[in-house]
Amino acid sequence: MISIQVQTAPFDPGQLTNDAHAGDPAIGALVCFTGYVRDLSQQQTVEGLFLEHFPGMTEKSLQGIAEEAARRWPLQRVHVLHRVGQLGLAEPIVFVAAASMHREDAFQACAFIMDYLKTRAPFWKKEQTTTGSHWVEGRTSDLEAADRWADDKDAP
Repeated sequence: MISIQVQTAPFDPGQLTNDAHAGDPAIGALVCFTGYVRDLSQQQTVEGLFLEHFPGMTEKSLQGIAEEAARRWPLQRVHVLHRVGQLGLAEPIVFVAAASMHREDAFQACAFIMDYLKTRAPFWKKEQTTTGSHWVEGRTSDLEAADRWADDKDAP
């Protein structure tokens, strides 16, 4: 089962973790990632973020990433939730859960989803800093992380 959400409202990572397992006895491992707004980026003090997306297109992209993960690893459940709009410091931005019978599959799938989400999902991030606002450019390190999945060496 794949679940995709894009929303402006805050979320509770603990509740989402419990929901992702939902007492399913087939799930032996659940790996979750939660990303938060941090206060420092590129040596600048961050005061907040604004995230933009293309409704419909973004959800379709996230669905495709989750489906690709489910093709590569035997997963019982994938949940991706990403916030958009104005976010304050320490607020959660993104939640990814990958559930499988075995921990290695869940770890790999969660890492894959995050790496592809950072490089392939249509989101645009504007940081508000003490010196003004600016759009955030993609990072080479994110592209390099996503590239590790290109040759399928880590997939079963």
